[in-house]
Amino acid sequence: MAGKARRTQLYAFHAGRAKMTEFAGFEMPLWYEGIIPEHMAVREAVGIFDVSHMGRFLVEGPGAEAFLNYVTTNDVSALRPGRSQYSLMCNEAGGIIDDVVVLRLAEERFLLVVNAANRAKDMAWLRKHAEGHDVSIKDSSDEVAMVAVQGPRALDVLSALTDLELGRLRWHEFTEGEVAGTRALVARMGYTGEDGFELYIWDATLERPEKALAVWEAILEAGREHGIKPCGLGARDTLRLEAGYCLYGPDINERTTPIEARLDYAVCFGKGAFIGREALEEQASRGPGRLRACLKLLERGVPREGYPVLASDGREVGRVTSGTFSPLLRCGIAMAYLPPELAEPGTELLVGLRGRRARAVVVEPPFYDTNKYGRKRKAR
Repeated sequence: MAGKARRTQLYAFHAGRAKMTEFAGFEMPLWYEGIIPEHMAVREAVGIFDVSHMGRFLVEGPGAEAFLNYVTTNDVSALRPGRSQYSLMCNEAGGIIDDVVVLRLAEERFLLVVNAANRAKDMAWLRKHAEGHDVSIKDSSDEVAMVAVQGPRALDVLSALTDLELGRLRWHEFTEGEVAGTRALVARMGYTGEDGFELYIWDATLERPEKALAVWEAILEAGREHGIKPCGLGARDTLRLEAGYCLYGPDINERTTPIEARLDYAVCFGKGAFIGREALEEQASRGPGRLRACLKLLERGVPREGYPVLASDGREVGRVTSGTFSPLLRCGIAMAYLPPELAEPGTELLVGLRGRRARAVVVEPPFYDTNKYGRKRKAR
């Protein structure tokens, strides 16, 4: 472990319990018990993740809404206090600077959640474009801990620790109050495909992490009867990939656009000017030359980042951006950018696996049966 790696407010719990790894400059748990049991706990019951490595920026002032509408692709003006939205920050060419979540705390006060690896880059980008806007931007990441409680039993666990009516929250709604006796913002959202919540624990600093640790321990205790497991980055990655969610870096970056990544649902051309608008409108008009696709292997093998994707005649048509063994489906799954005509569900392709080729088929995300798994499941 590199000596310069940063730590989160919950490091004292992870140390000695988890297999640690360095991710985005942070010393983080990769797993506790193992990726597969932690993954399945989230799909079938409940798991808890430390996500305090992510960035949390407070954006405030009379010009905050207009500013965020200019630097992000979604329509911030559509948010009322207590609502959030998935969005993107793009450069002038339409390339993705980062994918973010915007939470409207009040009329002139927003919380912007960014990826851990992009904290410094995003802050520099925001400050560069803040000129002329009546807005202040503050990095509050080290003052606010962040925890994700995910899975079909997440509501049961958190409801035992608060008087907040969490069951009334819709997806991307949030509320504030006490959880386990500590002030927190509780948002119904997550990165696993399952129902769940993200908690922002106020006044939990790196120097005084006691509040974060107390809430974490209380959630584990309340979740014991529901089979809760602390989960690491390994399960977080397999869960998000099964759900068909992008990871910044491999799947989306400044060389990919929201249209190519099939994230154009988070691009609002009906609002005013925003950075990258002209390039994205032009691409939308002519059609992208490639599209992100989800691939399910039809035979044994685990696709990994960089592996070639081939057409039936053996031509290389793309490369795997993310790939793993699905603990739920018990097969290899992946994402790749492909020519649009090959990115349609049902298209059969080949994936090069170090000396052999495995058959694969393009599928609609998520990879799992939504009647049985995911936040919209019918079976409980």
